[in-house]
Amino acid sequence: MTLDRSVLLFAGVMVLLSVVLTQFVHSGFVWLTVFIGVNLIQSSFTGFCPAAGLFRRLGIKSGCAF
Repeated sequence: MTLDRSVLLFAGVMVLLSVVLTQFVHSGFVWLTVFIGVNLIQSSFTGFCPAAGLFRRLGIKSGCAF
């Protein structure tokens, strides 16, 4: 799996997890969903993604976007 696909998978899992936590644990978890969305928007403009840096350090091979 490439870095690009790993980041997309991680973002998708985190969005779904935050929605489940918002629904079943506490409504304040909606801010996690907001944070993920803002991070996706800023990374589309700047090219900087903290998750990509983490995955790169874990040894996942680079893709085209990151």
